[in-house]
Amino acid sequence: MDVEQKDIVGVLKEKVKKLLSLYNNLKSVNVGLKKQTEELKIQLKNKEAELDFLKNKYNKLKLAKSFLASAEDKHDAKIKINRIVREIDKCIALLNR
Repeated sequence: MDVEQKDIVGVLKEKVKKLLSLYNNLKSVNVGLKKQTEELKIQLKNKEAELDFLKNKYNKLKLAKSFLASAEDKHDAKIKINRIVREIDKCIALLNR
């Protein structure tokens, strides 16, 4: 009986060592994944900022193109300019409050 108990204890010790090894491996993988997640979040923020910049640039190019438009498009350009002037007037009115 004493030999059997030693065998059982030895097997249990081996299983505990394996579990601890697996735990440590998974813990290090988890740390790596958390780091990767943070890096991806930073990349996402950078890409979103770049997208906002490009959208703004695109809108400015569209506006510039409307100024250089043909005779048919001049009416649309005037409408856009009037809309922008109205927005500026609204901003000024809000600032004067």
